[in-house]
Amino acid sequence: MNLPELQNDEALRQREFPVCAGKVYLAHAGVSPVPACVTRAVQETAAAAALDDQEEGLGDLLRSTRARAAEMLGADIGEVALIGPTTAGLSAVAAGLDWQTGDEVLIYQDDFPVNVYPWLALETRGVTVRRLQTPALGHITPELVLEQLTDKTRLVALASCHFVSGWRIDHDAIGRELRARDILFCLDAIQTLGAFPTTVEHVDFLAADAHKWLLGPCAAGVFYVRRDLQDRLAPQAFGWNNVRCPDYIAQEQMTLRTDARRYEAGSFNILGIAGLNAALGLLLEVGIDTIAADLTTKRAWLVDALRAKDFEILFPEAQTGITSCSREGTEMKALGETLAAENIVASVRTERSGRDYLRFSPHFYNTPAELERAVALL
Repeated sequence: MNLPELQNDEALRQREFPVCAGKVYLAHAGVSPVPACVTRAVQETAAAAALDDQEEGLGDLLRSTRARAAEMLGADIGEVALIGPTTAGLSAVAAGLDWQTGDEVLIYQDDFPVNVYPWLALETRGVTVRRLQTPALGHITPELVLEQLTDKTRLVALASCHFVSGWRIDHDAIGRELRARDILFCLDAIQTLGAFPTTVEHVDFLAADAHKWLLGPCAAGVFYVRRDLQDRLAPQAFGWNNVRCPDYIAQEQMTLRTDARRYEAGSFNILGIAGLNAALGLLLEVGIDTIAADLTTKRAWLVDALRAKDFEILFPEAQTGITSCSREGTEMKALGETLAAENIVASVRTERSGRDYLRFSPHFYNTPAELERAVALL
């Protein structure tokens, strides 16, 4: 599948993305509908499970999914685990490191809660959680991070893109500087993986569920742990899958797997992984660079069109898939309901001050005509 073919052939578009037949879906930064290839993969896997052992052929599915995820991340296949949602990955990092009293973690309090609460929980272990101060919502730059490090900072946990403002951090630049200072870097990548290049050359840990830009099922995510840190990140769950047990016989000593599979303790979410594998294949076929360019173009159009209607845009200059806007005297929640009544799906998100924003997050299969229809209704 290539992008021009998809956007110029409405029959193809509706066949491959069935949601298009009834809705204009512009809320992929929330929970996305799945494409037809994901539905087929899940259905075929479920149908096969009805006739045989559910795990028949699982090894090939796991290898394919890990390989595709590793390709997208620029990682080694042995650095990828399939343990479920973003919450599971970030919590595994927070719980699995050997923290010492007085260690500091630098976080952003206004990130999505999944990238806040696992770190706040460390305060019961004597870890100091420091909050990054920013000049505007989600506006995190490498310089800002460096200014707020201390000699006790052991780990920095950030999101690759802010879920409301849409600001994308330069995670490569931040990670490069942190590694030079021997500070660990954990990335919540759910708002960029599948939409913009999100590689891990300068990242130590990464987690991202599939249900946003990856176009996959809920709770079927990707967890990355840099190879030379796997002995330092202790698994928090132990079972037949990640500990050696020949013939399913428990041994006297526990011997963990020697790669990221050590974080996969038990049985797999087979249907979810089948869907994730299909979604990864689709995105790699279209091309992440192609998708990123398309989303950047869409956002530039949205910024201009919304400004023409007197909307204020958060970070209008940013290259991101998220466009959040508000307008003086206009109730954003009511506006979102107006769109929904016309089968146009956007999101409304609220910042800490209580201000609401209407958030558009189209994906590559959305057409210019769909964006025009949405803006015309505002």
